[in-house]
Amino acid sequence: MDMPPSLPRTAVSITKLSVGPGLVDLRLVGVCLLALCASIGAAAQTASDSKAEIRITLEEQTGLAVTIYNEDLALVKDRRKVSLPQGKSRLAIRDVSARIQPETALLHSLQKGRSLRVLEQNFNFDLLSPDTLLDKYIGETIRVARTNPATGEETIEQARVLSNNQGVILQYKDRIETAASGRLIFDRVPERLRDRPTLVTHIENARGGMQDIELSYLTGGLSWQADYTAALSADDTTLDLQSWITLTNQSGSPYRDSKVQLVAGDLNRVRQASPRAQVDTMMATMARDEVSEEALLEYHLYTLPRTTDIENKQSKQVSLFTAQRVPVKKNLILEGGGYYYRGHYPNPIGAEKVSVNLQFSNKTSSNLGMPLPKGIVRVYKEDSAGHAQFVGEDRIDHTAKNRPVRLHLGKAFDVSADRIQTDFEKRAASGRYKHALETAYKITLHNAKKKSQTVTVRETLPSDWQILEESQRHQKISANQIEWLLDVPAESSSVLTYRALVRY
Repeated sequence: MDMPPSLPRTAVSITKLSVGPGLVDLRLVGVCLLALCASIGAAAQTASDSKAEIRITLEEQTGLAVTIYNEDLALVKDRRKVSLPQGKSRLAIRDVSARIQPETALLHSLQKGRSLRVLEQNFNFDLLSPDTLLDKYIGETIRVARTNPATGEETIEQARVLSNNQGVILQYKDRIETAASGRLIFDRVPERLRDRPTLVTHIENARGGMQDIELSYLTGGLSWQADYTAALSADDTTLDLQSWITLTNQSGSPYRDSKVQLVAGDLNRVRQASPRAQVDTMMATMARDEVSEEALLEYHLYTLPRTTDIENKQSKQVSLFTAQRVPVKKNLILEGGGYYYRGHYPNPIGAEKVSVNLQFSNKTSSNLGMPLPKGIVRVYKEDSAGHAQFVGEDRIDHTAKNRPVRLHLGKAFDVSADRIQTDFEKRAASGRYKHALETAYKITLHNAKKKSQTVTVRETLPSDWQILEESQRHQKISANQIEWLLDVPAESSSVLTYRALVRY
């Protein structure tokens, strides 16, 4: 009698038994039936195992690319090699980002002619830890092992986990305890609790065999920023500018030997609440290579020249560029407020601070000329002993090629100003204006330096305005702003006086 090829040989041998004219040996039949049941059970177990979870770890990873954006967002493209059976199976992709956005995950086969369809995917937020393990065992029984400190003898009791809210509560046979004194022994790890971040997908594969797959997804926890260091020359006319890219990984997973690209620009995103992890970062510095740059829609894409490792809970610095002897102009600016022209100030307004500013152009002729990502520029200058000293910092926005860069470093120490309102009169208003005010000011600039300084006095006048008198000619820079350039001699002072009429 022919049997189906799926049945084991033991079953086949039983079918060949024949009964003679004498008594049947029941022991032999019993043994054969037991063997048949065991073989059928083994065949069923084998069939069940074929549907077991297929795990893919970082050992099967064949390629990794990470595109990082400014606002705590990254696109990960993870390639791995795996042998998949034909039909339906469950694929567990380990070591994905712990802050993956599962709804953005896209899994597909890279093999030509392969058809892989994702039916369902799950990402469990809980990772294996003493607390999460206890949480999964609430209502179940565990064992508690205690060691007698005097005899060294170990005793084991069973206890039921009642709660794990701000501490574990255990119910023993004769008592309830609110703390676990001893080792907690669990029979198993719950199926949905995993030791590494894992994306579990239920897939249907048209053709079995070894193939390359790629998982793409968006994740939080990866970010980058640009930082700049500027060394100002002794005469304040040039600076050496160096830019660093800082990559920070707090996503819960490492990204090793990955191709890294960075996108600079302000992307529109639909905001969703997401937890932020507190991490301690370590610093790792890469050797300098050239970073390539290109346009990407209305943004800019920077590509690191070689693959790199970004470990979890790590910050890594990569050199973006270095520019030598960039022409720079130092500006000392005294800013006035619009409220100065709306009221009477009989007492001297007093000393005012003068801002220290630097300005340079992001153009090729200035030894620059590449799009600058937003970041902090820290400025240093050598003292008389040749030691670099920090003299201020400012944050710049994304700056396109051929655009100016302006830095506010702080307030001047040796250059200051005094402001006094010398006259104030109310005039008759006419037309569409309800108020007409005439006011006069005297501004005295003081320079304690041993070199003369040029100070820009910049005033913001409200609504409709007119300068009636001035000790030197102003320049109009916008609808409501004017400025004067005053040369202040070394260890001396300069005075600016003017009278203005404002209507509003």
